[in-house]
Amino acid sequence: MEKKIGFIGLGVMGKSMAGHLMTAGHELYVYSRTKAKCGDIIEKGAHWCDTPKAVAENTDIVFTIVGFPKDVEEVYLGENGLIEGTREGMIFCDMTTTKPSLDIQIGKELSKKGASMCDAPVSGGDSGARNATLSIMAGADKATFDALLPYFNIMGKSITHMGELGAGQHTKMANQIVIAGTMCGVSEALVYGARAGLDTEKMVQTISKGAAGCWTLDNLAPRVLRDDLAPGFMVDHFIKDMGIALEEAEKMELVLPSLALTKQLYLSLKANGMGRNGTQALVKAIEQLSGMEEK
Repeated sequence: MEKKIGFIGLGVMGKSMAGHLMTAGHELYVYSRTKAKCGDIIEKGAHWCDTPKAVAENTDIVFTIVGFPKDVEEVYLGENGLIEGTREGMIFCDMTTTKPSLDIQIGKELSKKGASMCDAPVSGGDSGARNATLSIMAGADKATFDALLPYFNIMGKSITHMGELGAGQHTKMANQIVIAGTMCGVSEALVYGARAGLDTEKMVQTISKGAAGCWTLDNLAPRVLRDDLAPGFMVDHFIKDMGIALEEAEKMELVLPSLALTKQLYLSLKANGMGRNGTQALVKAIEQLSGMEEK
């Protein structure tokens, strides 16, 4: 537990996750494409690195949580990427939601330098990151998972070893499929309740106590009722996740009609300039289809 830790990606979730590691007493080396995002964590004692390569050169274990698959590839395999600073015995953990095949590819490249890789995407949104209650689904060999477990316990509450490298990402795809369908159902319920003239706050409180109860009703429906569309998880990133899930499903010759429809609804939000809103903004697409959007 005295190893030097690298952390790349200080966004909505990453900043809180890195902060928990610092609070636990770990020496942290950080990098982000926008240094300004790291200002407060640097003030608290984290070391700034100018490149991912420099992060690897100064640490023993590196965590990454960035935006899109292209960002993951660039951070690990690009010019001045992590692989250029990799030493034998290092451990890397990609907590981005990305393509299973990409993390497997990166793992193979790192293994050539004697390093090991884990894919460990998370679920729980900004609140889960702030409260260290994230669900972490990991794919790695057992030795690598065991080495990372103490750090996972600092950042999350439910940690599961799902299997070999890539299994974490496949589990996250299953998670995103459920969230997509649930968010669509909650949005439709809110629009229905509003049109029916119900007290929608009371409606949410009531139905959340029965079989409809879920995380989305408890955490995102109240935000919708406050017209709070700030991102705990952005529409743009969710579209990326749904695209990965549909791509993987096609490889397995699976038909996922609900997921495909929900992705189209989210694409309509993006087309209307709402890509950087939170996923709860889906209600706006449903309202528009029903002629209920604000004039």
